Amino acid sequence: MEAQEGVAIEIAEAVVGALKGELAATAVNAPMVPAEVLSELKPFVALAEKLGRLAVQLVAGGSGVKSVKVTYGSARGPDDLDTRLLRAMITKGLIEPISSSFVNLVNADFTAKQRGLRIAELRSLLNGSPESPLEFIQVQISSVESKFASALSDSGEIRVEGRVKDGIPHLTKVGSFEVDVSLEGSIILCRQVDQPGMIGKVGSILSEGNVNVSFMSVGRVAPRKHAVMAIGVDDQPSKEILKRIGEIPAVEEFVYLKI
Repeated sequence: MEAQEGVAIEIAEAVVGALKGELAATAVNAPMVPAEVLSELKPFVALAEKLGRLAVQLVAGGSGVKSVKVTYGSARGPDDLDTRLLRAMITKGLIEPISSSFVNLVNADFTAKQRGLRIAELRSLLNGSPESPLEFIQVQISSVESKFASALSDSGEIRVEGRVKDGIPHLTKVGSFEVDVSLEGSIILCRQVDQPGMIGKVGSILSEGNVNVSFMSVGRVAPRKHAVMAIGVDDQPSKEILKRIGEIPAVEEFVYLKI
């Protein structure tokens, strides 16, 4: 009887947690996610969801997403890497910012199917130690227009890529530009002509608006050519502050993204 009561309590707690979007290694929300897999992938769960959130916010109009490709970079073979949990979290990140739907581990696949969202998963087999399950996650959205043209890959897909560093999710690539910014707070992506003083100009404007900068990274194709600045901010900039950033002569485009 005590054992049955214990199971009943565990099931009830798992249901409540799953409906809140929390992780749980029980048979209720997914017997497909064993406890050891859940523990191993836990650092990558936040990365997966945040990459989904970033990618969908880069879509012009924020809707019309039907085809998504997710690439997992790992030294492990396909049989040694269970990505179903990560797919659920990417789905959560893709859907929640643009709808009233609440996505969790229980309903992720059903909700995606209901919205006509197709998610293809690919593996990029890397050299190195298989001790870490993943080196990077890349999310690509095809057949849509981007509100930030620099986020497009050479093949015309919105592309963002990230990895976990010291337990913290980082954005490491936007389109073809390599950056390195912690996925905490929110992010401003800014494409500009690569010239002296740009970091200072943008930083000064944000400071005047009492916006705290947590991280800043610049990726460029070549010196004095085009560059993308990724700025992590703790506070939401006002419309006036964002307008002033856009008025800097060397700034070609920018976008503010909530994480």
